This record gives sequence, structure tokens and C-alpha cells, in this order.
Amino acid sequence: MSESGGLLHCVNTNKLVKAMLTVSSLLVPTDFSTNAGTALALAKEVARGTNATLHLIHIVEPVVYPADWSYAQVGFADIEQELQKNAEKELEVLATALTADGFEVVSTVRKGRASDEICNYAKEKSISIIAIGTHGRSGLEHFLFGSTTERVLRKAPCPVLSVRQDAD
Repeated sequence: MSESGGLLHCVNTNKLVKAMLTVSSLLVPTDFSTNAGTALALAKEVARGTNATLHLIHIVEPVVYPADWSYAQVGFADIEQELQKNAEKELEVLATALTADGFEVVSTVRKGRASDEICNYAKEKSISIIAIGTHGRSGLEHFLFGSTTERVLRKAPCPVLSVRQDAD
């Protein structure tokens, strides 16, 4: 497809079609960082203009521990439960504030690999747009930790708005 003055030219059918995206829902993944807050602020502006529902999601990733540590696995399971409980509380506070501002909000906490869970949720709920913050890592840090945003951009079933916080 190629774009021409608000129209899309479909190569396969050789027809011009009007490009129109109906925004009924926005998914905002959050790790409660400043970057996620920046993405939420932009998503709020889009939602306010389109009367879209805001979906907030936080992913608790599995706690990985070296096999040679002497600690019992029970301790790590407790950490995951505590992370989930804290995330649910944080999301509740955020959702309550957004609801008070007049937004329709759905929030959830999931366990798994963040990029996979974000994309799965977007597909399950037929999300219109994912608005996700990025940390802007590069070099060795990017190589070691990868980028959840980058993986979401590659796998998402809908458009993704990647929001980078200003360096200032």
C-alpha cells in the first residue's frame, strides 16, 4: 500500500481506499515509570478527542534466579505475588484518578513476558491503538535488556504509538 493525500493505494487490487482508523480503545502498558506516564498523557489526549476507552495493563515478568543460589524457590514465588499485589494497588489508584477525570478505564495485571502479554491483550480486546513509552536504551544496555517496545512494534495486531520521553 502507498499513501496519497489521505487515500491508500492497494497494490493487490489497484484501488484507492479512504484511510480511516476508528479509535475506540487505547491500550497503555505501564511499569509506573515517567516514560509510561508520558505515553499515558498522550493516550489521554487521544481518548478525550475520540471518547475511547483507556485500557491500562501492567505485566509482572517471572522472577529469574540462578540455579546455583541456595535460596528456596518459595521466596521467589512470594516476590512475584507481592509484585502483583503492588501493581494492582498502583493501577487502582491510576484508574480511579482517570475515572474521576471522565475517562472510561479498564485495568489489568498479567504475568508473563511483557511484549507477548501486551500483544495478546490487544488482540483479545480488539484494541485500536497501543500507546507505549520507551526508555530509549541503546548500545550494550539495549543488547542486554532488549526492548519491550521494539518487540511490541513488531508483533502488535494494531497500530503502536511509541512515545519517548524527552532527554530533558
